[in-house]
Amino acid sequence: MRFLRRSLVGIFLLSLTLALFAWAGNTIRGAVQAQLNQEPRSFPQRERVFAANVVVVEPQTLTPVLTTFGELQSRRSIDLRAPVGGTVLSASDALVEGGNVLEGDLLLQLDKAVAQSARDRAAADLLDAEGELRDAQRSVVLAQDELAAAVEQADLRAQALNRATDLERRGVSTATAVENAELSASSADAAVLSRRQAVATAEARVDQARTAVARMQINLADAERALADTAVYAVFDGTLSNVTAAPGDRLSANETIATLLDATQLEVSFRVSTSQYTRLLDDNGSLISAPVTVSIEASGMELTATGKITRESAAVGEGQTGRLLFAALDPAPGFRPGDFVTVSINEPALDRVALVPSTAVAADATVLVVGEEDRLRSVETQILRRQGDDVIIQVRGLAGQQIVAERSPLLGEGISIKPIIPGAAPEPPKVVALDAERRAKLVTFVESSRMPDPVKARLLTQLEQDEVPAEVIDRLESRMGT
Repeated sequence: MRFLRRSLVGIFLLSLTLALFAWAGNTIRGAVQAQLNQEPRSFPQRERVFAANVVVVEPQTLTPVLTTFGELQSRRSIDLRAPVGGTVLSASDALVEGGNVLEGDLLLQLDKAVAQSARDRAAADLLDAEGELRDAQRSVVLAQDELAAAVEQADLRAQALNRATDLERRGVSTATAVENAELSASSADAAVLSRRQAVATAEARVDQARTAVARMQINLADAERALADTAVYAVFDGTLSNVTAAPGDRLSANETIATLLDATQLEVSFRVSTSQYTRLLDDNGSLISAPVTVSIEASGMELTATGKITRESAAVGEGQTGRLLFAALDPAPGFRPGDFVTVSINEPALDRVALVPSTAVAADATVLVVGEEDRLRSVETQILRRQGDDVIIQVRGLAGQQIVAERSPLLGEGISIKPIIPGAAPEPPKVVALDAERRAKLVTFVESSRMPDPVKARLLTQLEQDEVPAEVIDRLESRMGT
C-alpha cells in the first residue's frame, strides 16, 4: 500500500513537471513569434551633406602669362685684344674688373720701340723709292733728248744720201760716195732705233719706280698702323669684365685683355616649348613682339624690368628642344649680363574664359557644378592655360554657375553639399521655437543619454532657450528615432 502511494505521488510530480516545461516552452515560443512578427523599429535615414568651397564662374577677358627662366646678356659686347705683341708699359686706372670707360679712352699702352723702328725703316725705304722714281724720270728726259738728236742725225744722213744719189745721176759723184752715204744713213737709223729702245727702257724704269713707291707707301701705312695698334682704346661706353692685363705683362698678338660690355643695352634669352612658341605667333606665322617682364628675387627684394620679344634663334640646336627667343629690355638698373632671371611673357588675350583654382578641375578636365538642391553634377570643360595654382578654362555653359573649388574623393556626381563661398558672410543658423511637450521629450532624452557631462550641459542650456537651433533639434530627434 505504501509502495503504491509513493508511486502515484512520483507519477503526479513527474506529470506536473512535464506540464510546467510544456507551459514554459509554449510561453517562450509565443514570445519569439511575437518578436519576429513585430514590425522592426525604423530610424529615419539622414543623408550626409558635405560642406565644400565653391567659386562662381564669371566670363572675362584674361591675358595669360607664360613663365620661364632666362639669362641676361648684352646686345653690344666685344673682346678687347692686343693687335700686336709687346710689353705693357702703362694701363688706365679703369682697366679693372667692373671699370667704367668712355668711348675713346686709352686703356692700354704697349712698348712701341719695335713698331717705331719698323715705321722709320718703312719711311726711309719710301724715300729711297721716291729718289729712284725721280732718277728714272730724269733718265727718261735724257733718253728722249738723245732720241731727238739721233733722229736729227738720221735726217742729215738721209739728206746727204739724197745729194750723193743726185750727183751720181748727173755723173758728178762716184758710186763709192753713194754707198758711203747709204751706210751713214743706215747707221743713223740704227742709232735712232737704239735711242727709242733706251727711251722705252727708261719709261719702264719709271713704272717700276712708281710701283716701288706705292709698295713702300703701303709698307709705311702698315708700319704706322702697327705703331697705332700699340695703344688700345675703348670703342664705346661700357663696363670692363674679365680683365687679364696689367703693366709689365708680356702680351702676344691677338691676346684677349678684357671684355667690354654695354650694360645699358641688355637682352634676355630664354627657351620655350614648341606648343608655347605656337601661342606667340600671329596669323601669318610670325613671332609677335609680346611684352615680357624679367625679375630677380634676393633677400626679400625684387628687381624687375620690362621689354619686348625681338627675335628667335635660327636653329633649335643639337640636343635641344623648343625655341630659343630673345627679348630686348628697357633701361634696367641693377641688372647685369649673366643674371639668371624669371621671365614672364604676356600672351595674346583670351575672351570668355574664367580663372579658377587648379584643384577645381579633375584629371579628365571635368568640374563639379552645384545644381538643384545643391547636388553636384559633372561637366566637361577645356583647360586653356595653367597660371601657377590656377587654371584658365573655357566658360561655354558654365557662366554664372557655382563649381567646387577643392575636389576630394568624398565629392562626386549626385552628392549633396553645403556650398561655402570663401569670403562671404556666414548665414545665421536656423532656429525653431519649441512647444513644451517637444522640449520636455528632448530634455528627457538628453538627461537619460550617456553623453559626456559637458556636452549634456551644453545641450540642456540650448534647450532652455526660447529658440533652439534647428540643427541641434534634428540631430537629437534622429537619435531618438522619432
